[in-house]
Amino acid sequence: MAEPSVGIIMGSDSDLPVLKDAAKMLESLGVVYELTIVSAHRTPERLFSYAKEAETRGLEVIIAGAGGAAHLPGMIAAISPLPVIGVPVKTSTLQGLDSLLSIVQMPGGVPVATVAINNAKNAGILAAQIVGVKYPEIRHNIKRYKAELENRVVEKAQHLEEIGYEQFLAER
Repeated sequence: MAEPSVGIIMGSDSDLPVLKDAAKMLESLGVVYELTIVSAHRTPERLFSYAKEAETRGLEVIIAGAGGAAHLPGMIAAISPLPVIGVPVKTSTLQGLDSLLSIVQMPGGVPVATVAINNAKNAGILAAQIVGVKYPEIRHNIKRYKAELENRVVEKAQHLEEIGYEQFLAER
């Protein structure tokens, strides 16, 4: 997989501190991605071109993060046949609820998979799981990641049981 299979787009460079977590997750799982800014409101022609050309350029999934009115994920999903994962970005005005509702309340026929507010990490994992259907090496990396998660929880549980909750909390 030398060409990007996942596109990560954001409505503004101010969304990058959130969307970088999707990029980091994809890197750790061995998924090649591209990352750019595509504003639904300020660059509508760029949005249209990106959505129309994504499939022919080899992308298989698009992660779209946006805050406020957050039309980017839905507009991409309206144009592209590819699965779109929306990342609602927390805003100062409504704490990201406006973004979440804008992304999750799509009309019938235009689905956008949506993760929690600011949870681009989960968007990266979901995108990897989607492309992992096609690429066994990515699927293997996801299985390894999930096993690591399980091991960390088991280790913490054992440590808590050994030392008790008061000492456990004191160590944090």
